[in-house]
Amino acid sequence: MLLEVDLITNYMKEKLKIPENYQTVMPYLIIKDAQKFIEFMQKVFNAEETYKVMRDENTIMHGEIMIGGSTIMFADSTEQFNVRNAGLFIYVEDADVTFKKAIDAGATVINKMADQNYGRSGGVQDPFGNDWWITSVKKE
Repeated sequence: MLLEVDLITNYMKEKLKIPENYQTVMPYLIIKDAQKFIEFMQKVFNAEETYKVMRDENTIMHGEIMIGGSTIMFADSTEQFNVRNAGLFIYVEDADVTFKKAIDAGATVINKMADQNYGRSGGVQDPFGNDWWITSVKKE
């Protein structure tokens, strides 16, 4: 089954000519204070800023970060483009450590860390209104 998914994914990337480091589906967040969002993502998830275009000296028109092999696109909200938040599920090596980093960086708790049938998981809301379900794979 996994081989079939890889074949389909590769076929779609080639057929659609999806650029390197992009996926078939990527979140696009419109947030208040996108520069601080980048800093939060770097502190909590070790995100890499890969692209940024400024509308003016204080407003990000379009930005991109990568976490692992996944790209998140974002922009500062404007009068024309209102805030659009998301709920995001993220696998990390150690959910407890990452959860604490998120809280220390200004996130608020939605669900405390707990063992689930799929792994260790907890929910936070970042200072920009996005919900993150921080999860580590269940240890065997």
